[in-house]
Amino acid sequence: MQTPQYLQQRRKFAAAFLAFIFILAVVDTAEAGKKEKPEKKVKKSDCGEWQWSVCVPTSGDCGLGTREGTRAGAECKQTMKTQRCKIPCNWKKQFGAECKYQFQAWGECDLNTALKTRTGNLKRALHNADCQKTVTISKPCGKLTKSKPQ
Repeated sequence: MQTPQYLQQRRKFAAAFLAFIFILAVVDTAEAGKKEKPEKKVKKSDCGEWQWSVCVPTSGDCGLGTREGTRAGAECKQTMKTQRCKIPCNWKKQFGAECKYQFQAWGECDLNTALKTRTGNLKRALHNADCQKTVTISKPCGKLTKSKPQ
């Protein structure tokens, strides 16, 4: 004959075992019910890089405007598009808004022309813009101190 303690332990073990089997069945059912997500197909595009025209202002010679983009490729759905752009309304417009330069310090004032100049080297050409490698800009010297006659 088995002792009451032994029977009680056996019941606890049986209850724990049944609980484990139940949890295992629930988890397995939940996993089986999940739909597998189809893998996203990555389409390799034969489309080329976008080539952009210079920014053309909507009115005047600066401010908001548009540029045209084109690309090639037999399977390309879109080979042309228009993009909004902006041309600064200052001296930079003479070099194009897409051309970014690193400038040196301003030079000394030329007393004959009352202008000072500085040179800039091309730092970056945005949207494959056609930019000058080096540019020189001038601006008025400002107030010149004239020497007083003695």
